[in-house]
Amino acid sequence: MFLTARAAAVVFLAFSVAFSATRALAQGTATKAGAADDYHANPKFIAAVKEAKDLERQKQAGFAADAYKKANKIAGGQCVECVAGVYKVQMMQGSYKDAITTATEMEAMGTTPLVKSVAEYDRGRALVAKAGDKPKPEQLEEALAVFQQAATIYPQNVAAMYEVGVVQARLGRMDEARKEFQLCLSSMKPGDTAWLRMKHFADDPELATHKMAPPFEVTAMDGTKFNLDAMGGRVVLIDFWATWCGPCNRELPHMKKIAKEFANDPLVIISVSWDSDEAKWKDFVAKNGMTWVQYRDTDHALSNAFGIDAIPHYFTIDSDGVLTAEMLGEDQDVEGKLKKLIAKAQAAKVQAAQVRGSANVAAGAGN
Repeated sequence: MFLTARAAAVVFLAFSVAFSATRALAQGTATKAGAADDYHANPKFIAAVKEAKDLERQKQAGFAADAYKKANKIAGGQCVECVAGVYKVQMMQGSYKDAITTATEMEAMGTTPLVKSVAEYDRGRALVAKAGDKPKPEQLEEALAVFQQAATIYPQNVAAMYEVGVVQARLGRMDEARKEFQLCLSSMKPGDTAWLRMKHFADDPELATHKMAPPFEVTAMDGTKFNLDAMGGRVVLIDFWATWCGPCNRELPHMKKIAKEFANDPLVIISVSWDSDEAKWKDFVAKNGMTWVQYRDTDHALSNAFGIDAIPHYFTIDSDGVLTAEMLGEDQDVEGKLKKLIAKAQAAKVQAAQVRGSANVAAGAGN
């Protein structure tokens, strides 16, 4: 199932919070008479958790959930990490009603503000997912209250604040959304991956109502940094591929044609490889004259953020960062989609120049 860009964006925005939460889940779990401390060293518990994580990686969500539940049973029902694992695979399955119940269980088990805040945030995510692409206002209001509660419990939960802004925007409350995004900005550093995206949302909250590509920054093969939100009004084409992928190899002449055809247009192409062998990847790129941005997704973090598990896989992103198309497999009309997006980007650039010119004229007349 394709992970919506909004959900994917939250994954990136919540990274620092989620990392801290993972530690808190491991350290802040409620204990009963000190017995729960023992389960982490229990071989049966360790084996059950390993099985759950292996099944999760294999995308066998139902079996993974059962394994996490087994581990929690071994832990005497005190393993918050296990319950969090159940929630994660339920979201993967699309079992949003069950995920809401599981998040509520996590919140009740939590003994620190951070754990409770993350549990509330997760409940909000499940509520939004359950509501679907066309939620009713009352469904958005319910989710909004949960995200606000998460932010109140732990004010450093930037992911919760971000979702408050998104829901406010979806409810048409742009002033409230702008304030929330500005609050997020004040809690982030300009060097953070999602800082530019948040700046864009603070400037134009309406963008948050669209299906946005996840913000990301990677270091390309040549050592340069690629940040999606620093593309300066250019269209982006992302190509997920691998040297060992037959269909990808057959698509290579197509990609080279696109790179040549649009060389002078406001377009950035980034090819994201699934190769594990760095030397083979670099040799392949050099031999085949792949002169555009190249990145090797060694841990599949970027691929997971886009919710993909098959290649070749393409995404087109417009000059505002809006995800406009997803294409899987060979013989896709990539050029047709790019031509429309590039024409739109060029028109926007001309319009912006005209607005600036008019403003300069007005300023001159006022002097």
